[in-house]
Amino acid sequence: MNSSRLLAAVDLGSNSFRLLIGRVADTSGGSQVYPLDSLKETVRLASGLNREKRLDAESQQRALIALERFGERLRSFAPDQVRAVATNTLRVAKNAREFLGSAEIALGFPIEVIAGREEARLIYSGVSHTYPMQAGEMLVVDIGGGSTEFIIGTGHEPRLMESLFMGCVSYSMQFFPGGEIDRYTLKQAELAAQKEVEVIARDFIATGWQLAIGSSGTAKALGEILEANGFAEHGITREGLERLRDALLKAGNAQRVKLEALKPDRIPVLPGGLAIMLAVFSVLGIDRMEVSEAALRQGVLYDLLGRSQRHDMRDVTIEQFSQRYSIDRPQARRVAELAVKLLRQALGEGHDDSEQIERILNWAAALHEIGLSISHSAYHKHSAYILSNADMPGFSKMDQVRVAALVLGHTGKLTKLSGQLSGDNDWLAVLCLRLAVLLYRRRADVAAPALTLSRTSRGYALAANPEWLADNPLTEFSLRQECLEWGKIGYTVELV
Repeated sequence: MNSSRLLAAVDLGSNSFRLLIGRVADTSGGSQVYPLDSLKETVRLASGLNREKRLDAESQQRALIALERFGERLRSFAPDQVRAVATNTLRVAKNAREFLGSAEIALGFPIEVIAGREEARLIYSGVSHTYPMQAGEMLVVDIGGGSTEFIIGTGHEPRLMESLFMGCVSYSMQFFPGGEIDRYTLKQAELAAQKEVEVIARDFIATGWQLAIGSSGTAKALGEILEANGFAEHGITREGLERLRDALLKAGNAQRVKLEALKPDRIPVLPGGLAIMLAVFSVLGIDRMEVSEAALRQGVLYDLLGRSQRHDMRDVTIEQFSQRYSIDRPQARRVAELAVKLLRQALGEGHDDSEQIERILNWAAALHEIGLSISHSAYHKHSAYILSNADMPGFSKMDQVRVAALVLGHTGKLTKLSGQLSGDNDWLAVLCLRLAVLLYRRRADVAAPALTLSRTSRGYALAANPEWLADNPLTEFSLRQECLEWGKIGYTVELV
């Protein structure tokens, strides 16, 4: 089998870590991904968050052991065949960055922390690829370990997406420590979940849906339990959930309940997941919900497939932002082309990180003036704020941070970037972007200046034709001021 036709998704969830390997097959209807192999480890990462929202050593160790196992399975995979994403627990953990360094070494691949709505988009993509296109409007609910995602969409296109900070692990720890269950506590858990769902209920109910689908571990477990014990004929029903609630209350503790199809690893998080699902059914007025085997990891595979076929959702997002904020596209194109040209000169051939940093630079150049939609004054700060905080489908949080940092630094003082860039190549990208903006200040389609940017033992050298500099005194003055600005933060940039 040709390994280049294999793709792998790694899902670092708050309850379980999962690896899914898929085989890409080209069909008359387009490329499809068929599951080939999978691994699951019940890490329960969310249970390792202490009151200060730091991951404890024990949960980190469980996670690293799981990732080392996944890493062994993925040893023959190239970087562009694998995408690893982390969800709610690593979104909120204050020591996530330190943990991710060790986690990436254990796995052997980069790990992206994705935002809640990006998680929702990927979940919907995974679920929608398992349902016929004529299914109509679909509501997808995914109760994870630390967050719950809600999506309404048609076909493969999500229309409405939300992520709420509640999950089966966090609710089980908060309301049912030790698995103890009583009527009052279960009601409190339901009310807490109802309060969260009510925030989004109006928009979702107004949009409407023809089919409700539950995805991920909680929905799958509930569906299996209800069917196996005769609480529901198929899927998840309101009556079935109420009968399961009665069974748990009668047992008094999740560890003592005797139910068919209840797996040992699901027992500790069953009460929290049930309370959330009861609240979802109550607030959104759901009577029946189908269960999907697909979830986040399948969505990651299809997103990865799109990237391999040059249908990258991140490029779509950049295009949408350009339209929404009325970007001056000719200027963005000029700046991008020159910035990338300078970057390639300075990096040289065969640099390992060249493709990734080039993409980051292209995105930053495309949107560096997005803040002009708010105000010309300090527009670069408005641009960076928008890019740091907007929902950007396809982008990881780290990608957003890097793009926003480059945009923040494309003009003005460089000292504001202290601690915001991840390495020398990011600083180089900032330099290339600043030079391109400076050189195209006239915002006109003139011939690109004959400049060459190269690395030196001291920093960077910018070579320019003396006659061209003499003919462009404002540009020469600006370039020399730029060199002085870099000197303030300890970088040597020389105009030669």
